[in-house]
Amino acid sequence: MFINSKKNKMKNTILVIVIMVLTFACGTTDKKAELEKLKKQKADLETKITALEEELAKSDTAKKEKFVEVVAVPLQSSVFKTYIEVQGRIDADESVALSSEIPGTITKINVKVGDEVIKGQVLAETDSRAMLQQISDLQTNLDLAKQVYEKQKNLWEQKIGTEIQYLQSKTTKESLENKMAAMQEQVRMTKIISPINGTVDGVNIKIGQAIAPGMGAITVINFSNLKVKADVAETYASRVKNGNLVQVFFPDMQDSINSKIYYASRAINNLTRTFGVEVLLDNSKEFHPNMVAKLKINDYQSATPKITVPVKFIQKGTNESFVLVAENGKAVKKVINISREYKGLSEVTDGLKEGDLLITEGYDLINEGDNISVKK
Repeated sequence: MFINSKKNKMKNTILVIVIMVLTFACGTTDKKAELEKLKKQKADLETKITALEEELAKSDTAKKEKFVEVVAVPLQSSVFKTYIEVQGRIDADESVALSSEIPGTITKINVKVGDEVIKGQVLAETDSRAMLQQISDLQTNLDLAKQVYEKQKNLWEQKIGTEIQYLQSKTTKESLENKMAAMQEQVRMTKIISPINGTVDGVNIKIGQAIAPGMGAITVINFSNLKVKADVAETYASRVKNGNLVQVFFPDMQDSINSKIYYASRAINNLTRTFGVEVLLDNSKEFHPNMVAKLKINDYQSATPKITVPVKFIQKGTNESFVLVAENGKAVKKVINISREYKGLSEVTDGLKEGDLLITEGYDLINEGDNISVKK
């Protein structure tokens, strides 16, 4: 019994060992099979990757060989100008509103609106009859005083009479002369006299109307001496000088003239922070005082012709500005230097030359070095 039991244990142990060996052998076989499977999958993937790379390479080659159609224009040089635009008005340098110098009643009006007058011309008069009567009486006394003076003077020169008589006659004559001069000045003040040559632009009085000093009676304007005045911001004080070219546009007339700055003030207004400029007008056209005028003052002009490029075609890099030009079927990048801009144009001082073909259409669809085809 003991022997059989021992044999049975041995059989059981051998059976367990055999089962373990078989299990280990089966596990090892499965891993090897899985490894082989993965290696095969890797090989298939590498094959597919290589094929895709070849296809992409062919696609890129085809893309590079493709030509992008663009529009390019040849660059030309010209004098670059900038302007300062301000609004002004027409002003009459000689414009006067006349009135009587003393109170009175209008007795005569010698002009009407539109009449041409000259300096010193009497335009209207107030009542001066009382003054003229006083002058007439005074003239009689003055004539007598002059005769007495002449006789006393002759006697005194002959050593006849007294010095007192001579001096009294002289004093009386001179006193009457002074009174006459004062009365004549008062008569002159009853007349409204033009101090300038010009045109009567307004008559605001009527016969019989009472008038006093300061009341506007007649307006006279010298239309041959008109100018345009405007105020310019102090920012431009260093750029606007006497002699600057200026284009003056008159919106109401739909007309313009070319002129120059006649005067540019050097004083800055404390309130508006502006300075005044003046432009003279000629008599070639019919201008009106206080008419609106728009000035384009030429504040800069290049000394020599420069290349100009529209701002919209200029691209910005990290530390540079550039444009794309067409050269031998390629898009070529040109780094440029810009000095100033005006009205959408940039003055280029370096980087471009006359005749370069600036790409103006399609520049935003290409990169440097791309093949391009320029439209004819």
